[in-house]
Amino acid sequence: MKNLLTDISGVRVGHADDPRVASGATAVIFDKPAVAAIDVRGGGPGIREGALLDLANTVERIDALVLAGGSAFGLEAGGGVQAWLAEQGRGFAIGDAVIPIVPGAIMFDLLNGGDKAWGRFAPYRELGYAAAAAAATDFALGSVGAGLGATTANFKGGIGSASAATPGGVRVAALAAVNAVGSVTVGDGPWFWAAPFEIDGEYGGRGLPPSFTPDIVLERPHQLLHKGALVLARQSTHGYPHVLRDVHRDFMWLWFFVHDGIIPYIAHHANRVVYRRLTGDEDHDFC
Repeated sequence: MKNLLTDISGVRVGHADDPRVASGATAVIFDKPAVAAIDVRGGGPGIREGALLDLANTVERIDALVLAGGSAFGLEAGGGVQAWLAEQGRGFAIGDAVIPIVPGAIMFDLLNGGDKAWGRFAPYRELGYAAAAAAATDFALGSVGAGLGATTANFKGGIGSASAATPGGVRVAALAAVNAVGSVTVGDGPWFWAAPFEIDGEYGGRGLPPSFTPDIVLERPHQLLHKGALVLARQSTHGYPHVLRDVHRDFMWLWFFVHDGIIPYIAHHANRVVYRRLTGDEDHDFC
């Protein structure tokens, strides 16, 4: 495993960005339609096709996801990904019509110093198309794609990804575009809030400050259908307070939760893996 979202088979990720604009887009392409749900928090949502993912509605599976900078302008990135998918003949079929299903979300990066005087049309549709065309199993992290112009309270933001597996081989993975009002470190560091979940010394192996006690979210795994995807999207938001302070502001933060409809790649298993890494307890009964 490469500690990337693409450790889940059938998933590819691509980036496209414009250094002059200091913004970009990231596309997640599924080789076959995937069950999806969304949970939106905060007071400034910027999403595409969010209502479509409501449990009461017809379409349960999606062809791709797109993340972009640009605030509301960035929603056009979804049209670019949709155009690329249409060229591949991908989408939800209604008679002879085929409509690619591409939910998405944006970040506010309009004040990051890039040149946003782009003229009549913003560049995000073309960036979305280029990101989809570039999708592969290997992809860059950091200041790239949707994360090119991202920031946090005290450090550069960007694209991150991680994966984990249970002893039985069930995999769970995530991709995050971090553009946070809050901080990823305790003060100005060197301790990261995410230190309890560190893998292979990725945060420098410093742990947390002395006498600091982390908390852990534990859940029992269960079979995942469309409603279950929504439940897991909601529960996955528990990860944010572990790695960012302050999370609960009047801006947007959300989770798309996706799985392939065959094997439940669910966050409960990741919590089990995290617990065992932290404690060494292989026999704990999760309840």
